[in-house]
Amino acid sequence: MRTLYVSDLDGTLLRSNEKTSEYTNNVINSLSEKGMIFSYATARSLITAKKVTSGIIAKIPLITYNGAFVIDNQTEDILLENYFDDSVDFVLDDLFANKVYPIVYAYIENKEKFSYVPELCSDGMNKFLDSRKGDIRTNAVRTINDLKSGKIFYITCIDEPQKLEPLYKKYKDSYHCVYQMDIYTKEQWLEIMPLNASKAKAIKQLQSLLKCEKLVVFGDGKNDIDMFELADESYAVQNAHEDLKRIATSIISSNDEDGVAKWLAENFVV
Repeated sequence: MRTLYVSDLDGTLLRSNEKTSEYTNNVINSLSEKGMIFSYATARSLITAKKVTSGIIAKIPLITYNGAFVIDNQTEDILLENYFDDSVDFVLDDLFANKVYPIVYAYIENKEKFSYVPELCSDGMNKFLDSRKGDIRTNAVRTINDLKSGKIFYITCIDEPQKLEPLYKKYKDSYHCVYQMDIYTKEQWLEIMPLNASKAKAIKQLQSLLKCEKLVVFGDGKNDIDMFELADESYAVQNAHEDLKRIATSIISSNDEDGVAKWLAENFVV
């Protein structure tokens, strides 16, 4: 029976310093060479995900932007993709009307860009943008209408909860929305994606593509619940949210103790 192993990244596979350890890198590289079918699923882009997992060099598929894309770790070819349809213009206009000015991710002239209006950035957005200085995807634009350019696949809002929560409730059934506090900056985020872009749906597509009959997943946050519900076996790291622990098959060591890699080393059989 072919098994697909999928781990969340931040708070699960990554340690608290936002990097995979040398031990984790060695385990995943070694077991992948022996035939383990492994992937990680993250809200991060390919660029930032590969920075924090630079020691993982195995040929594995990566689920990025919360399921908007599945990308080959080595070739960086896009294996699966999900974009918004034209209704995204209505969503953006509604955000603007509520004085929420997001960071918008899109392919513009075949290049991945994240666009924003500098003068309209919240404090939380500025903190995020400061952490991305030098990123080749950076695209500061002049007007809010410029945020509608290209093939849009991801919208990130970082603002006050009282502004974002009503928008989350409004759109959560029509789009894939993630409403949570960032684990590092403690800023409130609302991320809006096409309905078909989610970790669980991308995992299901990948499982079919790779012809894997069994699914084993690892996670730490409430946003991992959908992939836990999909899996045959699910393991929450010790530092996971209590809601996730309650539905997990079992609890494993924390992210700072390399819980995922230790479980894989002990349980993967060729």
